[in-house]
Amino acid sequence: MPKPISKYGASNIQVLQGLEAVRKRPAMYIGSTDRNGLHHIFTEILDNSVDEAIAGYCDRIWVTLHKDDSISVKDNGRGIPIEIHSQTKVSTLETVMTNLHAGGKFEEGAYKVSGGLHGVGMKCTNALSEWMITTVKREGNIYQQEYRRGIPQYSVKKIGKTKEGDGTEHRFLPDKEIFTETDFNFKEIVKKCRQHAYLTAGLKITITDERVEKGKSPIIFELYFEDGIKSYVLFMNIDEKLINEEPFYVNKTHEGILVEAAIQYTHGMEEDVYCYTNNIINPEGGTHLAGFRTALTSAINTYAQKAELLKGVTTALSGDDVREGLSAVLSVKVTNPQFEGQTKIKLNNPEVKNAVAKIVRDELLTYLDEHPKEAKAIVDKAVLSYKAKAAAKAARDAVIRKSALESTTLPGKLADCISNNPEECELYIVEGDSAGGSARQGRDRTIQAVLPLRGKIINTHKYRVDRVLGNNEFKDITTALGVGIGTTLDTSKLRYHKIIIMSDADVDGLHITTLVLTLLYRFFKPLIEEGYIYVAQPPLHKVEIGKKKYYFLNDGEKDLFVQEAKKAGKNPVANRFKGLGEMNPEQLWETTMNPETRALKQVQIIDGQEAEKTFEMLMGTEVPPRRKFIQKYATKAHLDI
Repeated sequence: MPKPISKYGASNIQVLQGLEAVRKRPAMYIGSTDRNGLHHIFTEILDNSVDEAIAGYCDRIWVTLHKDDSISVKDNGRGIPIEIHSQTKVSTLETVMTNLHAGGKFEEGAYKVSGGLHGVGMKCTNALSEWMITTVKREGNIYQQEYRRGIPQYSVKKIGKTKEGDGTEHRFLPDKEIFTETDFNFKEIVKKCRQHAYLTAGLKITITDERVEKGKSPIIFELYFEDGIKSYVLFMNIDEKLINEEPFYVNKTHEGILVEAAIQYTHGMEEDVYCYTNNIINPEGGTHLAGFRTALTSAINTYAQKAELLKGVTTALSGDDVREGLSAVLSVKVTNPQFEGQTKIKLNNPEVKNAVAKIVRDELLTYLDEHPKEAKAIVDKAVLSYKAKAAAKAARDAVIRKSALESTTLPGKLADCISNNPEECELYIVEGDSAGGSARQGRDRTIQAVLPLRGKIINTHKYRVDRVLGNNEFKDITTALGVGIGTTLDTSKLRYHKIIIMSDADVDGLHITTLVLTLLYRFFKPLIEEGYIYVAQPPLHKVEIGKKKYYFLNDGEKDLFVQEAKKAGKNPVANRFKGLGEMNPEQLWETTMNPETRALKQVQIIDGQEAEKTFEMLMGTEVPPRRKFIQKYATKAHLDI
């Protein structure tokens, strides 16, 4: 794409303060120092190249994962200015790489819109890297500077000439002193790049992974979408049954705020909406999401009333009604975005709400008028949600009345613990009465409660709320947890701070675990988000050598131990457990329930979009996506048959 003419030099860069605090309190700047923080410092560098693309100065970005575990981001933008800065008296490149809050994002002439408003992104990456090398191509020359944990190793120097055009390349190695892991995940990198490619139509991003076995070719992934976020929504729903095959799409500006939105409805029940400001995702939404929801509810109600499609509906359709089955991407471009935190989790600009509300409402009304068939199907789905809520409310009220919030009556099957301190209490949700019996006898009665499930519980992802709330197993779990459901859910009322799903270490047991996780994800997601949910790891094998017993979670561990024992001249006797019920209480305590020796997996939601798609694929009503998954991974399954 042609590059606009713009003055971009040292005068565009302003300096606010130094860099020392980043290494002392990295989590304050990047959210965490785990896997998420690691990928965040990559995102900060990627965002700067994308800002060049948004401004129209760049149409290519190259990302490379190198064999030495470093990563590089290269673009064909303008190149960071290298002349001496008037305030710092050193190169502008060194200024923007080492001075916190120094950058082109503060000067209106440099970037009209940008995600990196705070000017700390690249500096954070630099400060938290063992080393970083920045190379700039500008006006036919190549310049370079190297940094060690944010400290320049030499002044910016000219290292050659080029005829390739302008651009910037950053290559860095995350610091093992800071991060708990430093191995970049290729899929995660591709996902972050894909979002930018969708959000910036016409931008081509090439990702190369050189970390392959010797003799194999690097993995190369290219992303390019002419239709932008319209393609994004189609990708989100690639395996879904759709209501409107062609997404609603709008791209308009109101009072200097660019609003781009794409909407598609599926026959599912979940809402799937992603919000971006200047290409930066806002996980908690903000004023743009508020405006979008207002517009959606208003437009659908207005159309439905005009088309006389609200028979049997005594009040207006609610926001929850019109958002059932909704998939949408909302992207705004704002000159001076105000975010909540450096990680930009939420947009706070009040003027954005009005701009989004006006544009989306007006354009969506036009779309509904021009697509009466799709409009009727969307309204009918919302009306069905409205009517289902009435039945669900009655069932929900019945559950709440029986819950620990409103009554001291706990499920008869629950073997409760003695302690009343939730911080030390654990609830084992156990498969079957047999295993439940062993767990009740083998547990620590002071802090461990046991709730056995009879058979496979209802698939809560497949049925509407009214059907689910009538299920006895669901009622028992809800009552035992004591937090309520829906709008009454209050995690501070949780009776146990460890909710542990314990099922057999076989295919049926994994199915039980998946069903319980589905229930918790759909109705008690805050418990997962706040770290209260775990999955027990019962052993699959027992190996006896004389009077000593050894337990193993999988075939590989057991086989290796047996081989080594035979080499040592011992006589190992291996047995495979058929289920938890086969263990006596002492074995179950020793292997799976004793806090000193057990293994637990904490359940976390790393990627909400991927989690939603996985639940829909595994537990949803559509069979083809599930069949495709089974066919793809059938050869990797280990079946106990």
